[in-house]
Amino acid sequence: MKAIAVINGALHDVNLPEPQPQGRDLVVKVEAISVNPVDYKQRQGAAHDGEPQLLGWDVAGTVSAVGPQASLFKVGDAVYYAGSVVRPGANSEFHAVDERIVGRKPASLNAEQAAALPLTSITAWEALFERLGVSRSGADEGKSVLIIGGAGGVGSIAIQLAKKLARLTVVATASRPASSQWCTALGADHVIDHHGDMPAQLAALGLAQVDYILCLNDIDLHFAAMATAIAPQGKICAIVRNERPLPMDLVFAKSVTVVFEMMFTRSMFGTADMIEQHHLLNEVAALVDAGVLQTTVGESGGKIDAANLARAHAALEAGSTIGKIVLSGF
Repeated sequence: MKAIAVINGALHDVNLPEPQPQGRDLVVKVEAISVNPVDYKQRQGAAHDGEPQLLGWDVAGTVSAVGPQASLFKVGDAVYYAGSVVRPGANSEFHAVDERIVGRKPASLNAEQAAALPLTSITAWEALFERLGVSRSGADEGKSVLIIGGAGGVGSIAIQLAKKLARLTVVATASRPASSQWCTALGADHVIDHHGDMPAQLAALGLAQVDYILCLNDIDLHFAAMATAIAPQGKICAIVRNERPLPMDLVFAKSVTVVFEMMFTRSMFGTADMIEQHHLLNEVAALVDAGVLQTTVGESGGKIDAANLARAHAALEAGSTIGKIVLSGF
């Protein structure tokens, strides 16, 4: 099969054997992928030993084979998923994945539109509803959330979930007119600039403090501002690890909860509730098909090959993308 692998730190077009399903695996014929920051971070950290390493953790495709213990899908089913970082990635014509982290593809979307959703939907959903404990049925209506990095892939879904399901007052951050307009179009009530004084900008909106903060970029850079902006007994969730010790004394007096979200945790550790990502993706698909949520494609990057993937990685590293970059076909 055709594949794009990292070899000695660079992306190359290669040919590799097709995977064979084991246990609860599905083998999926890959039709479209999208690119995330985890891709370039894994590429940068790849071993320089000449061995090919497959990246790619957002897929839409069709089931071509099932393992002996698989029961959730059959050959021919249209699916979407984000895969696992402890198994080979999906930048290949065929990909093996545990069915417990796979969902049915939204019927109303094509493969490219669907491939933009899995990793970011899982991250935003788990961050808001599991880590921060926000009610997805609207029981927290009237409370407020600050989403730092609203125009990126996770932010684009988080805005929609926070507004349309949780019915929160949503303040997103963006630093350019185009990204600000994107956040507003997705449902943000207000947009502020994370390069400026965020607490002052919130105060100008009449929000002295917010109940929840979802930090989707540099937690070290923003922690002091978040400590000021968060309400007493509020909750902060970050999806990027800190590079130095956080000054937790800044939030001690407020009894603030600080949590992290990594959407690969369940698949990395084979947790007992791993199948929750299957249920989550099916629920997201139903919400998309009902017109509640929309896909977050920002750019179509062409066919799936090394050159186009390299361009997508470079765009993500530059930090100026809006929505998701998707590629399709080999």
